[in-house]
Amino acid sequence: QGDGASPDDATPLDPQAEVARLREAVAAEPDKAELRLDLALALLQTGAAQEVEGLLDGLPANLATDDRAVKARARLDFAALLADAPPIEALQAAIEREPADLRARHLLGVRQIVAGDAPAGLEQFIEMLRRDRDFEDGLPRKALIDAFRIVDDAELVGRYRRKMASLLF
Repeated sequence: QGDGASPDDATPLDPQAEVARLREAVAAEPDKAELRLDLALALLQTGAAQEVEGLLDGLPANLATDDRAVKARARLDFAALLADAPPIEALQAAIEREPADLRARHLLGVRQIVAGDAPAGLEQFIEMLRRDRDFEDGLPRKALIDAFRIVDDAELVGRYRRKMASLLF
C-alpha cells in the first residue's frame, strides 16, 4: 500500500542503505578521506570487519587519530573478540545456569555493547569485577576501560566509571 519509506525521521538509518549511499559518495569523491571514515563507521554496523580495518588503515594520519576513527578501531577490536562466540541467547542461558561463568559474562557484555545495548554490556563487566577483579589478569577492568572508549553516552560512561572506581578503591 505504501512506498516503504518511513515518515518517522527518528528511525535509525538502515545500515545496508547507509553503506550503499556512502559507497556511492566515496566513488564520486575518492580523495575525500572523511567519506571513507564515514563508510568505515557505517560498515561497523553491518559486521564487515575486514573491510572496516582496511578503510581505517588507509586513513591519512590526521584522520587516523580522529575520535571517531579511534572509537571505530576500539569497536573493531571488541567485535574481533566475538569471532567464534556463541549467540547472546546461549550466553544468557550459560549465565543463568552458572552465574559465576565470567567467560560467558565477558562475551555477553561484548555482544551487548557491539549490538548497541551499552547499559547491559557494562553491567556484565561490572558484575565480573564484583565477582573476581583479577579474573584472567584483570579482564573485567580492561573490558570496562575498552567499553568506555566505544560507548558514546558520556553520562552512562561517567556512571559506570564511578561504579568501577567504587569497586576498585
